[in-house]
Amino acid sequence: MVYLTKTAIGSPVEANGPRDLTQPIRGEDDESENAVTLMVPQINYASGSLLTVPVTVDPARRVSRITLEDRVTWDKKIDFLLSVIGFSVDLSNVWRFPYLCYKNGGGAFLVPYMIFFILGGVPLFYLELALGQYNRKGAVTCWGRLVPLFKGVGLAVVLVSFFVDLFYNQILSWALYFFFASFAQILPWATCGNEWNTDSCVGAYDEITDTQELSQILHCKSSPSSSQNYVISNVTIETVQQISTCLRNAVGFSNATNVTVTIADVASACATLDQNVTTAHCKSSAEEYFYRSVLQLHKSPGLEDLGEILWPNTLCLLAIYIICYFSLWKGVLSSGKVVWFTAIFPYIGLLALLIRGVTLPGSSDGIAYYLTPDFSKLSSSQVWIDAATQVFFSLGPGFGVLLAFASYNKFNNNVYYDALLTSSINLLTSFLSGLVIFSVLGYMAWKVKKNVADVAREGPGLVFVVYPEALATMPGSTFWSIFFFLMLLTIGLDSSFAGSEAVITGVSDEVPLFEKHREIFVGCLFSFYFFAAGLVTCTQGGFYIVQLLDTYAASYSLMLAVFLECIAVSWIYGQKRICQDIQEMLGFIPGLFWRVCWRWVSPAAVLFIIVYGLATYSPLEVNEYQYPTWANAIGWSIAASSMLCMPLTAIYKIIRTPGTFLQRIKILTTPYRDTKAEKRRQELLLEESQKMNRNGIHT
Repeated sequence: MVYLTKTAIGSPVEANGPRDLTQPIRGEDDESENAVTLMVPQINYASGSLLTVPVTVDPARRVSRITLEDRVTWDKKIDFLLSVIGFSVDLSNVWRFPYLCYKNGGGAFLVPYMIFFILGGVPLFYLELALGQYNRKGAVTCWGRLVPLFKGVGLAVVLVSFFVDLFYNQILSWALYFFFASFAQILPWATCGNEWNTDSCVGAYDEITDTQELSQILHCKSSPSSSQNYVISNVTIETVQQISTCLRNAVGFSNATNVTVTIADVASACATLDQNVTTAHCKSSAEEYFYRSVLQLHKSPGLEDLGEILWPNTLCLLAIYIICYFSLWKGVLSSGKVVWFTAIFPYIGLLALLIRGVTLPGSSDGIAYYLTPDFSKLSSSQVWIDAATQVFFSLGPGFGVLLAFASYNKFNNNVYYDALLTSSINLLTSFLSGLVIFSVLGYMAWKVKKNVADVAREGPGLVFVVYPEALATMPGSTFWSIFFFLMLLTIGLDSSFAGSEAVITGVSDEVPLFEKHREIFVGCLFSFYFFAAGLVTCTQGGFYIVQLLDTYAASYSLMLAVFLECIAVSWIYGQKRICQDIQEMLGFIPGLFWRVCWRWVSPAAVLFIIVYGLATYSPLEVNEYQYPTWANAIGWSIAASSMLCMPLTAIYKIIRTPGTFLQRIKILTTPYRDTKAEKRRQELLLEESQKMNRNGIHT
């Protein structure tokens, strides 16, 4: 197919975007810096005249505004914004940022966090969106066009997203399990006495859980006569029933009858309390529910024996994959509609939970714990590394998602505005999540008469143990539990959609057949996820698999990919080219701040994370389970599989490229747009010269 377009004589036919190709032809005396020396016999035209050039469409590099429409674009810009927000706002905003803020000096933690956010996170966020929108391709093809030698970076980030998909949906299946379990008048994790509970259980409704409190109730320090009188009149079986199962067993009240409590029972309990009995071994009913009922982790000794498949968990995981499939099978046309719910509802949920949380007793103590600054913590290097790591993993550069999402934008979309808006929303969401979490943790600490530090956790333990336990004690606990886990599901589903889309787009751009049959490809991909990894993580020891993948799949390899991205774009592709690309899309050149960050600050920050992470590495340990050496070796193999994509692909391309070694390096470090545009420019001008000669126009 041939399109007719008007272009300036001697100017390269730029195929990446809807540049205005109607340009005046420059005469021989034109001294403009944009004048181009012709590489074919000169044809004398009057300055300012126009020439119609037939342009043959190259499938690899499109020409003219019309052909830009053959890549599907977002139906509305808000679809793109909601998708990016949904991706960057994930579970780590809820279960990791608040804990890091509290642990690392409260409000003082915001100082290093904001520094890395402004100087490292946002510049890379902006850069990836701009690269994706300009090149209009997923990670693999995009990197093959930017710097062909670094195409392995694109393969690596797609493989990282693939590994993350293998375990991330399993976490969502736990949230779905809790969501269904919440439809009960009494939440199943609120009480002891269930088949999964042990003698160490402490129920959410238990009033007496502390040894000192029990000693005061029993008047253990009083004279024997007064103690006896108190027991006769006040200590009844109802009093004993208010004592947690764990404490009751610890002091010997488990032998008390269901009718009365004798003085001998109290004397025995007081004697036991005098021996400084501890309740450190006690577990909350919510903790036992998650680990012993939902995961059944106690039935698996570790990775050596994963145990049986848990079919309720398997059905929940299958439901998650079905939701993901029908959200992604039509590409951005279907996912762009789903995110209207999955990206907006979490904010409704967070605001509602915040309003409920601040009305609870003790909430102010929790918020104070979260925000009170302790600037002495800033002298610790761990605080800075926590801030840097959280910024990069929260915003998500390097996963290939931002490249994939932006590739479906219209060419002149204001990606600069989008980057600032969505990254700012991510920051505010993290802060809001902290208020939501710690207002409830303050209430929980007040309820169990402990310090906030004693109930605060991070990761799955926060959202599947501590927060559900607090919800169980609230008035209207069933409603708030359903509401919370629905919010958690929608937060996680957005990130799951994004990771899968990065894989789908990255592979489909390399293999167009998959894009033509997207429904089948997506179905096969999710089927592989479910049967290859999903069933393994649904076993009684599946939690250990999830933690292994979470630790190794996207840590060092992702940071290395982001570091090479900074080097390749700023130093090989060149800041001049990236600035020209952005100017072509937006009409202005990125400011000095962005150029300095891309070239120096962002790669330095990423390198800091890599070096510190390697220096402080220790073998994986989860819930007192020490992973064996061979398991850590498997984890490093998973990380290495994506990291090796980069050097192996580079070596392969060097071998396959003709010429001397230096010629090969030059070819492989020359952007696709330069080599193809220059070649086609010469072909077009030569064809036009030959056509004019045939028509009798003399040169």
